[in-house]
Amino acid sequence: MGLHKNFPKSPYEVIDPNLRWFPADEDLREQGYGKLLPPLVDSLRRKVNEWRNSDYAGATDTSRALLRYWFQTEHFLPLNDGNMYLFRYYFAQREAVETIIYLYEIAQVQDKYDLLRFDRSGAVSSGMFPEDWKRFVIKMATGSGKTKVLSLILAWSFFHKTYEENSTLARNFLVITPNIIVLDRIRTDFEGLKTFFHDPVLPPNGFEGRNWHDDFQLTLHIQDNISLVRRTGNIFLTNIHRVYESNNRESSFGDDDTSDYFLGAKPVSKTNESLVDLGDIVRDINELVVLNDEAHHIHDSKEWFKSIQDIHNRLLQKDSMLSMQIDVTATPKHDNGAIFVQTVSDYPLVEAIYQNIVKHPVLPDAASRAKLQERRSSKLSEKYQDYIHLGYLEWKKVYNEHLKMGKKAVLFLMTDDTKNCDELSTYLQNTYPELKGSVLVIHTKNNGEISESTTGKAKEELEKLRKEANDIDDVTSPYKAVVSVLMLKEGWDVRNVTTIVGLRAYSSKSNILPEQTLGRGLRRMYRDEEIAEPLSVVGTDAFMDFVESIKREGVILERRKMGEGSRPKSPLVVEVDEENVSKDIERLDIQIPILTSRIYREYKNLSNLNVASFGINKIKIKQFTEDEQREIIFKDISTEEISHITVLDSNFLVDYRSVIGYFTQVIMRELRLISGYDILYEKVKIFIVKYLFEEEVDLENLNILRNLSELEATKTIIQTFKKKINELTVQDKGEAEIRDYIQVSKCRPFVAKDQGYMVPKKSVFNKVIGDSQLELDFASFLENCDDIISYVKNYFAVHFKIDYVNSTGDISNYYPDFIIKKTIDEIYIVETKGLEDLDVPLKIKRLDQWCKDINSRQQNIKFDWVFVEQEEFEKYRPSSFEELLNNFSKYKDI
Repeated sequence: MGLHKNFPKSPYEVIDPNLRWFPADEDLREQGYGKLLPPLVDSLRRKVNEWRNSDYAGATDTSRALLRYWFQTEHFLPLNDGNMYLFRYYFAQREAVETIIYLYEIAQVQDKYDLLRFDRSGAVSSGMFPEDWKRFVIKMATGSGKTKVLSLILAWSFFHKTYEENSTLARNFLVITPNIIVLDRIRTDFEGLKTFFHDPVLPPNGFEGRNWHDDFQLTLHIQDNISLVRRTGNIFLTNIHRVYESNNRESSFGDDDTSDYFLGAKPVSKTNESLVDLGDIVRDINELVVLNDEAHHIHDSKEWFKSIQDIHNRLLQKDSMLSMQIDVTATPKHDNGAIFVQTVSDYPLVEAIYQNIVKHPVLPDAASRAKLQERRSSKLSEKYQDYIHLGYLEWKKVYNEHLKMGKKAVLFLMTDDTKNCDELSTYLQNTYPELKGSVLVIHTKNNGEISESTTGKAKEELEKLRKEANDIDDVTSPYKAVVSVLMLKEGWDVRNVTTIVGLRAYSSKSNILPEQTLGRGLRRMYRDEEIAEPLSVVGTDAFMDFVESIKREGVILERRKMGEGSRPKSPLVVEVDEENVSKDIERLDIQIPILTSRIYREYKNLSNLNVASFGINKIKIKQFTEDEQREIIFKDISTEEISHITVLDSNFLVDYRSVIGYFTQVIMRELRLISGYDILYEKVKIFIVKYLFEEEVDLENLNILRNLSELEATKTIIQTFKKKINELTVQDKGEAEIRDYIQVSKCRPFVAKDQGYMVPKKSVFNKVIGDSQLELDFASFLENCDDIISYVKNYFAVHFKIDYVNSTGDISNYYPDFIIKKTIDEIYIVETKGLEDLDVPLKIKRLDQWCKDINSRQQNIKFDWVFVEQEEFEKYRPSSFEELLNNFSKYKDI
């Protein structure tokens, strides 16, 4: 079954449980519904959705504060260039965290019997849960941010145990990885607690009355590198083999066969002595949460499960217990394909692909595959020459496109044994000059773990191999292609694989899933989720049949023409057309002055806010019944219709301070105020008590708090404060200076989503992409204007923006649509518009002022502006730019 027609494209949008993918096809059901959809998930999605809509009713103060901060607060984080960007957690991450908190606090799940209440399949029994402690499995597609989920759950557990009197959670954490590569990846995020302070994990001190940053005291211990272990506040990041019983230590580089060391297979007895026994340490503490990354490995090894069980049993002996085990993985499946019954949250690959969180697998169409022939030869490179060449062509076509963006496309080829790896590497380097000295060979075992047993590499060589594999994305790395027995397994999470070539068959004995085969190539190269990134997959019939079995998971595989003459399958790259010999870039180039900001916010004025002078229409107090006073009403602000009602239980008390704090935070968030919470809180409180209603009110009165949930009161508070704060703090300096210039020809290349575009002759850019058909029509008009020299579409990458005060009174940025160079000393800024909105006259008025400021500061080039309204443009169709100036010169309100 495909996704529902109303399934949201944005990965940040809350997804209605009724829109989620499920295997509705009866044939799929007959193949085993339990292997496709986790049996607890559907029921839990609905319960968590209801709980989310109730504003997390029944949650502790700590949990509600964290959930509101993570998922209901805007987070602006710095970029390397000094600008800011809006960071948001994916809904998949949000739902996973919410589900864990819901199960702990609201459903109060204690064991497997409590979890069975959420089974809707009728096929789950208690015998399917081997553990007798709280264990929850989170299924998330590769690349959708499992590590961030672990960091949020870790912070929640720490603060819950710190702030909530009866919490049974923990402030010690055992973070388990299946191999060294995964450990190195998580170490990058956790070292120095970087992920907690860089990402918006920790609320700022003072948020809802807590000192979150000051209280977050944790020490990271990595493998045997253990510093002082305190009673609480420890993160033990380790390979699973470090927590095996002491007589089962992990293998080392000193072993005869070091493959087990490299990616953590079964431990062997011959080891170097460790300085400490991590297994003993984690068994000796009194509180612990286990966070298990790539957790499908837990059933690869009995020791893995037994180690966690032993830790739990040791805690029981001390009148404690393992607080919780959280497993995260993209493929929580047993060897027979059945999904772990403990799975409580599921973000499947089909949804991740649709929302562009990962790349889109693209296969050759039937015509392209028909051209491929398997030759009679015992030599792999000769036998599969057509397949290899097609993969090379697909990689080569996108290599230069990505290189323009500072990205290096990587070609990945899979063979069936290590001998063929070496032979294929030699063939590639001898056949394709650009791959000479650029092929990295990694010998792996049948299960995808790196093996060096046939090569006898020394410790230094193995470390170099691991570093080369991990650094292959870097443009400074010499490697452009990787040849391996199998696509490397978990942990090798590079982003730049654009083409996979499979020259081997798969068998069920290998216990490899198609999701794992594609998984290492699915991570995105670019940040913008609006841009779909393709992953070309080429291979033998047996390999392609294996890949196509992923359709059982709902994934719809795209097919395209491949090979000579086909269009590159890479994001659209817009760049200065330097290679076009027919363009005089210097003549076409446009220089745009950058002015200092006229509009600014004077934060110190906030203390002068006089709520007594707001002059609002006061609200009449409604009298609610006792039952109504316990209701929380949720209304759609745009339609003012009731969405739903949540009734609090009789023991639930509403603290008016949290209500005032809520309004204060909303106002600050919408105005992007970075300071002044204490001042604004008092202003909001006084306004509500003395001036919002027809009479002065007591905030301890539940009836008054119920009145504050009415839409009229909510809108009055928030909109009035926003308006008055803007009036008080937003200032116009009255003048502006030229501080720099934008040289359009210096614009760096950027990627755009796959869409219609035109190839211009009168622009420095190689493509003109319009946000609307009007913009493309206008660009086409400019191409035919003999009375202009050049023009540019004002892309965000040009960085030409003008500050202005929008219709809500807030400071915003305005990006005009086009810049036209009419003569060497005349430049026009053009705004095209279809449907007008309230901001149009404000933008045009500010544009007019901008041109006046420029012209008053220099006289070499005259700047002016034109407003082009769609209906008039389509009606009159001017034949020249001069005619357009005469008929569309000025906006009607200026």
